[in-house]
Amino acid sequence: MNTDDGVPSTPDPAGAVDAVWKLESARIIAGLARMTRDIGLAEELAQDALVSALEQWPRSGVPDNPGAWLMAVAKRRAVDHLRREQRAARGQELLAHDQREQLRTARFDAPDPYDETNPYDAPDPYDAPGPDPRNDLRATPGTDPETDQGTHPGTSHETGHETGHATGPETDARDDDNVLRLMFLSCHPVLPTEERVALTLRLLGGLTAEEIGRAFLVTGTVTARRIADAKRTLAERRVPFELPQGDELAARLSSVLEVIYLIFNEGYSATTGDDLLRPGLTLEALRLARLLAALAPDEPEAHGLAALLEIQESRSAARTGPTGEPVPLHEQQRGRWDPLLIRRGFASMLRARDLGRTPGPYVLQAAIAVTHAQARTAGDTDWAGIAALYEALVRLLPTPVVRLNRAVAVGFARGPEAGLALVDELDADPRLKDYHLLPGVRGDLLSRLGRHTEARREFERAASLTRNTAERAFLLRRADALAAAVSWTAAHPGPPAPPDPRALGRAAEEFLARDDLDPATVRSYHQTLRRLRLALGDRLPLTELTAERAERVFTTAWGEASPATWNRHRSALRSFAAWAGLDDDPAAGLTRRTPTAFRTPSLDPAGLEALWALPGVPPRERLLWRLLHESGAPVKRVLALDVERLDLDDRRARSGDTWVSWRAGTALLLPAHLKGRTRGPLFLTDRRPGPARRAAGADLDPVTGLARLSYERAEHLFKRTTRPLDPAGTGWTLSRLRTRRD
Repeated sequence: MNTDDGVPSTPDPAGAVDAVWKLESARIIAGLARMTRDIGLAEELAQDALVSALEQWPRSGVPDNPGAWLMAVAKRRAVDHLRREQRAARGQELLAHDQREQLRTARFDAPDPYDETNPYDAPDPYDAPGPDPRNDLRATPGTDPETDQGTHPGTSHETGHETGHATGPETDARDDDNVLRLMFLSCHPVLPTEERVALTLRLLGGLTAEEIGRAFLVTGTVTARRIADAKRTLAERRVPFELPQGDELAARLSSVLEVIYLIFNEGYSATTGDDLLRPGLTLEALRLARLLAALAPDEPEAHGLAALLEIQESRSAARTGPTGEPVPLHEQQRGRWDPLLIRRGFASMLRARDLGRTPGPYVLQAAIAVTHAQARTAGDTDWAGIAALYEALVRLLPTPVVRLNRAVAVGFARGPEAGLALVDELDADPRLKDYHLLPGVRGDLLSRLGRHTEARREFERAASLTRNTAERAFLLRRADALAAAVSWTAAHPGPPAPPDPRALGRAAEEFLARDDLDPATVRSYHQTLRRLRLALGDRLPLTELTAERAERVFTTAWGEASPATWNRHRSALRSFAAWAGLDDDPAAGLTRRTPTAFRTPSLDPAGLEALWALPGVPPRERLLWRLLHESGAPVKRVLALDVERLDLDDRRARSGDTWVSWRAGTALLLPAHLKGRTRGPLFLTDRRPGPARRAAGADLDPVTGLARLSYERAEHLFKRTTRPLDPAGTGWTLSRLRTRRD
């Protein structure tokens, strides 16, 4: 037997609470966020309702409509909270009114109440008869506590049991509208990607921080911090709980689609951990994609994403072998593909097509998935059609990953030589330098061309780059199989030979293990050699470490780096080559770069004006940024300032052997920031350091125990805050605040 919400009836109230929360949490939080305009408060009120259910349902039983019960209780608490806020605001207004009256009495002897020029005799809007204008609950249409968001007809104030909760098309449409708002809010571009993903799974998936952390192999504490940071950013930036309109809609919808696709991909092909698949994430992403398509029925990209995920999920049972190893698409047993999910994917694709708009990236990817699903066997696959679809996708979305997928399709449609030529074009793209599928695809194409030795090295490179255990084992097995094939071809049957002691990997380890290198030099050399090993493979013979190969690696990894960085890695390679006794210098093609007196450009007046006008910036950050701008001092010098060394009268402070001075803007902000402190670092962190990260005494506040704000944290906060202001979308660095004095 099922409840009206579709939740299976159960004698276990705790189980019922958990089931209802998974299904209804998004609607509850969305409705509360529409009322309160505060996403953090909305979740807190929803959690309070959940606690009430855990307390009451074991005694009174699970209500017939548990979702409506939770919504009613949560909304009633929201109304109570807003009323308390209104009473407090009215009390403050009345107090201010009394103070004005006292001031008027003190300044004037019996002012004429009929004097129209009396500035203190203007009627107070809250003393006037009639409704208080603040009783509109944030001026939100349809959120009057007595009619819309309060206790519904038939609901008991004492128990919250639903006896006739209002439902109907209008209510359902409003709830759907709120959920769509919540989806757009949690995926807002102002948030970093990892925070968008965590907040979406929390608010729309009903997952706990621990569940999200386990899915992404991070701790629950890290996930909770990401969620808290996301909520704080949304509050500080005053992001409205509204649906985007006009031109903004396309960009915001793209962000929502991206988050859902990222969640799915992390479950479909896990980037880290022991297992290739994480079904919990793929199913949750699929649920969100279906929800978005239902809430935005006129958006073809929403239906395209749903179609893509339905068809990709249909293959999940066939994607791994008996021991969890990956099975390539063309080797999968298609009889294990889920026909129901395929039909649902086809239906979503038809809905996208019927809307009649130009196909977007998700519709094109869905069309590729449909083409694969229509082939009864791998040999029946229309690779020419897939290659044509990828050509269209590259024109629309020319990312290196899309171009790599096009190379795979071309390799099947026109032969491995054609595919390899496209892959070689991507070899120098720095965005793919750590992408394990680039050498993986290259190895597969080389293997099909019979170039087994080169293919083996590419599979080994791919194995060293991937962080997924199952995928690494699969790639190494392919490399070993090719090594055996090479041995057999050379009439030396038997197991693969051990690594060549003169191979790059073994030689690099021996070089770094020398006793005559200090730790700092080892770390520096390790960075250079690690990049060479990842790019060329550990089994590359040193005799094949040519200048051409080294130049390609350097150009990809450090082509845009500063001259100092380029020269440091060049010196490391030359030292390694001299130690190894190589006849041909692999650094011969690497010209030493002349250091330039490059200085990061300061922000122009328009950028500064936009920065100072940002709403919701915490006082600490506002003071730091203003001080950096007015003083022109380096960031670390300003962060090293101590309270006891401030000279507020002369507007300067001692930092090491130099002075840092400031102007009026900083002088106005300093007193409020100090709050009476007389000692310790001027800029402090938000939380106390853990036992393993105890700061030095000089970097601790003697009263609060808080540590000095680090350069890394200050830089991170500034870049995150200024990302929307930066045309490049990456955020500015603190050094751009300095005023250059030529």
